[in-house]
Amino acid sequence: MASLKDLRNRIDSVKSTRKITSAMKMVAGAKLRRAQEQAEAARPYAERMERMLSSLAASAKDKADALPLLAGTGSDNKVLIVVMTSDRGLCGGFNSSIARAVRRKVYKLQDEGKSVQLLCVGRKGRDMLRRDFRDLIVETIENVGRPALTFDEASAIRDKITRLFDEGAFDTCLLYYNHFQSAISQVVTEQQLIPFPVPEDADEGDATGGVQPVYTYEPEEDAILVELLPHNLSTQIFRALLESNASEQGARMTAMDNATRNAGDMIDSLTLVYNRTRQAQITKELIEIISGAEAL
Repeated sequence: MASLKDLRNRIDSVKSTRKITSAMKMVAGAKLRRAQEQAEAARPYAERMERMLSSLAASAKDKADALPLLAGTGSDNKVLIVVMTSDRGLCGGFNSSIARAVRRKVYKLQDEGKSVQLLCVGRKGRDMLRRDFRDLIVETIENVGRPALTFDEASAIRDKITRLFDEGAFDTCLLYYNHFQSAISQVVTEQQLIPFPVPEDADEGDATGGVQPVYTYEPEEDAILVELLPHNLSTQIFRALLESNASEQGARMTAMDNATRNAGDMIDSLTLVYNRTRQAQITKELIEIISGAEAL
């Protein structure tokens, strides 16, 4: 049985831990509100841009001179997976859920005879995946969003991806990130970045059977695509960064809240054990005194 001093030290230690987890919970909660607002504000813009590009790309995809970002290389044997995680831990299953999904995808692609490369945005994703795929990681981008997320950081990531694409390092690029739903719910999302995914029914009627309107573009579709395809790539990456940041803060707030509650429960349990042990020692000393008095 532990001594009273050991129990006191352990109670003090858990109390200190509870103060830390409580402070981290409040900090994450404060960051979550702003991150959630940014993520929700970026969604309509990214979705509308993707929808407009789908309409434009539907008529240009089959052209002989279609842009590489739209038409691809004509093959899908080489795949680049962009893994978006955090640089810090203590956020529950936020990073491990991404790592599990990417690990399953890599094994599936390898079973199909395809070569895979990994571009890690965030240190935790690299640390988890390099145990199994050390040779597949081409680069790691750290400290994204410090002190604040900017569109320039998304453009820098886009430049790295397009440089690898121009060098022929991959045919298809997939992005994995956590889509924010709530503080307790983040959904692992796979999104194809290159080539731009054009829906099969992009040039057909809508789901209600109506006919989509026909637009006349100025300048021509090809000229617009030349400008918008790279910009859309940055936009989708920036949106994923915002979603991932909000998901990280929500997961960290939830994890620290659970840790604070568990620390409180442990303090109550240790305090009960401490009081019982102290009472047992007092009772034992009283018995010894009484026994000694009666012996005299």
